Amino acid sequence: MDPPHIEQPATGTADVELRHIDVNGIRLNVALAGTGPAVLLLHGFPHTWQVWSEVLDGLADRHRVIAPDLRGFGASTRAADGYDAGSLAADAEALLHALGETSAAVVGIDAGTPPAFLLAMRRPGLVRRLVLMESLLGTLPGAEDFLAGGPPWWFGFHAVPGLAESVLTGHEAEYVDWFLSVGTRGRGVRPDIRDAFVRAYTGRDALRCAFAYYRALPRSARRIQEAVDAGRLTVPTLAIGAHPVGTALERQLRPFADDLVGRVVEDCGHIIPLDRPGALLSLVRPFLAEPGDAPVGG
Repeated sequence: MDPPHIEQPATGTADVELRHIDVNGIRLNVALAGTGPAVLLLHGFPHTWQVWSEVLDGLADRHRVIAPDLRGFGASTRAADGYDAGSLAADAEALLHALGETSAAVVGIDAGTPPAFLLAMRRPGLVRRLVLMESLLGTLPGAEDFLAGGPPWWFGFHAVPGLAESVLTGHEAEYVDWFLSVGTRGRGVRPDIRDAFVRAYTGRDALRCAFAYYRALPRSARRIQEAVDAGRLTVPTLAIGAHPVGTALERQLRPFADDLVGRVVEDCGHIIPLDRPGALLSLVRPFLAEPGDAPVGG
């Protein structure tokens, strides 16, 4: 299926070029900014590449930032399948190759975290550094406290084939607004970014693609377990938590990660790049710094 109309950048972001790039039988909508060592940014739900809008300037001054809409999201092809973390990791790898990048730092949040993790496990020579935020990795041990009351209610709602689309079609804005409010602890996001998200998730087919990610979670969990059973995470990794995930992701990673740093952003909702962009940059920029870079802020 052809991708939807390309979504223009929100105003006030870094100088962004939008491209449609063909990978794995689909077309990805990709935002590109800056020059230097590549940084691949993988968004979550209910986001598009524009979830990174408030941190683009702070990354693009030293890096070539590559921020796709994931398969089925935003202005990328609304594919029939391929929403498990393993397939999304394969899309990310193919995108880097299509752009001529032989290595990249990879940053994932929410739904973007499992594919970022699998890419690093499968291709440690391709992933230079790994930043994972506000997500869990399948059923790996370590998140028992977080899951003591069961997974978040929307996981079950989204997982039932066809149900959420039927209920939410025509009410997409209200649903997206709830996630954005909770995800920023009530502080909200810029109106232009909010409106871009609402447009991206409006319509039954757009919702179907978004919820396909949740319906593929059992398959994603199997791919994650297989990767952990097969080897260790050797890529230097930064695990960042906020509210509600906190340190749960770090605890999942700790037993098999060779080089792991864990941080929690205080007074911050789930959507860290929009809620506390300055705090996020203060953690990520030094972690991604290349040898010979001037000190951050210098």
